Amino acid sequence: MSTLRTPVGENDHIEGPEDARVTLLEYGDYECPYCGAAYPIVKQIQHRFEGRLRFAFRNFPLSNAHPNAMDAASAAEFAGEHGRYWEMHDALYEQQQHLGPALYATLAERLGLDAAALQTAVDDGRYHAKIRAQFTGGVRSGVNGTPTFFINGTRFDGVDYRQLGAELAQAIDAAGS
Repeated sequence: MSTLRTPVGENDHIEGPEDARVTLLEYGDYECPYCGAAYPIVKQIQHRFEGRLRFAFRNFPLSNAHPNAMDAASAAEFAGEHGRYWEMHDALYEQQQHLGPALYATLAERLGLDAAALQTAVDDGRYHAKIRAQFTGGVRSGVNGTPTFFINGTRFDGVDYRQLGAELAQAIDAAGS
């Protein structure tokens, strides 16, 4: 079983209480259909364990298979730089079949962000170093596909994403929260 090499910290995008005893980390790719299928399950899990679970997301764009993955991750990072990461993250998954410059511009405008500045940041590769660092950290932690989840630093190797909820419930119970 793989363990997380880079602990979740201040450089990550995190939702949920900072003092939660259980942290769920996802390495994901915005163009991955399996990540798209996992997205609503993760949302349900977050709702189910609200106040007791911290969720973090790291980019793991499989660019060879998903040509829009790096730009989508860059769009999310741009939004994050302006305090709108989770709104962009959610919208990218909810409109996964439309990934591309037109969608990023539409979402930027909807979120009150400068669409031209977003496109410049994407075109310039402003966030590539950060995204590659997340990817490399994932590889060092045994990530070889998406989505890959870690519960409190231990890789979740379940066969069904719904099983993830059961594993988290057990971890939360064990943590006494």
